[in-house]
Amino acid sequence: MDGGTESGARARAGARRWLSRRSVLIAGASGVGVAALTVGTATGTLPFSAALQRAVGVASPTPATQLGTPTVERVYSAARGREVDLLIMLPTKAPSKGLPMSLMLHGLHGNARHAAPTGLLKQLSSDVAKRAVPAYGFVAVDGGDNYWHENTPGDNPMAMLLEEVPRWLQQRGLAGSDGLPFASAGLSMGGFGALLYTRRRIERRQPPAAVAAIAPALITSWPEMSKRRAFHDATDWGSMDPLRHVDATKSVPTGVWCGTEDDFIGGVRRFIQEARPAVAHTAKGKHGDAFNRTVVPSVVSFLGKHVPKKA
Repeated sequence: MDGGTESGARARAGARRWLSRRSVLIAGASGVGVAALTVGTATGTLPFSAALQRAVGVASPTPATQLGTPTVERVYSAARGREVDLLIMLPTKAPSKGLPMSLMLHGLHGNARHAAPTGLLKQLSSDVAKRAVPAYGFVAVDGGDNYWHENTPGDNPMAMLLEEVPRWLQQRGLAGSDGLPFASAGLSMGGFGALLYTRRRIERRQPPAAVAAIAPALITSWPEMSKRRAFHDATDWGSMDPLRHVDATKSVPTGVWCGTEDDFIGGVRRFIQEARPAVAHTAKGKHGDAFNRTVVPSVVSFLGKHVPKKA
């Protein structure tokens, strides 16, 4: 290999390593299975090909045919002591400044890139274009596997949600002047986390406007929960379990969706009976995306009803 070819190979390898730490603009308007559309480089952002623009809809001249815009960046979380993905899903390419944002929390063994059910961003973009709901977006972050709380010293995903996510959103001109998400939503463990986050916001006298829990992991026995090794003991779990603190979040409009063949249906039915949420949807289905995608229109509509009005 001659010197020029070898140096070029080294440069390309270095660029690939560098890209892993930079912002990337991603496709997959569904919110699942993120694939890169453009990638940040040391000299800027590489352009889309025209064909790829048309394929994903981001270059469409009219809002009615324009799919939403998802982006992901690597940011450092002091609360978690590591870099995490920050995924932002916007309904249009050019959202208004201060666009209201909802959290979207992933499930066990998940991450920001796989936090949303299939079709979420496409549904949101379509509904916003049709003015079926006010414009809003979603933000997802890597939260680990400890049910969105500090189970391991120095790794506190709840502090990340409460303290760092608002700052990250504010820096990007999203979620109003304070950067606070107007709502929280989540899948499975993320549903548990969304309800716990809602409680923490209420305790801070900053209640969110709504919470949406899709197939939330509301487990009814400690032996079953202990298998996840996400809590120190039954007392630790009980201090955070949404089923033990139903009254704490009753003041916030809540939506719950779960399949009747889901292993969590027992806990969900108990929550529905005690909390009497604004939306309580159960239908045939197992735990997973096959069911989750069927409730996406309802979730988008429910959250849309609670988007804060502009001052």
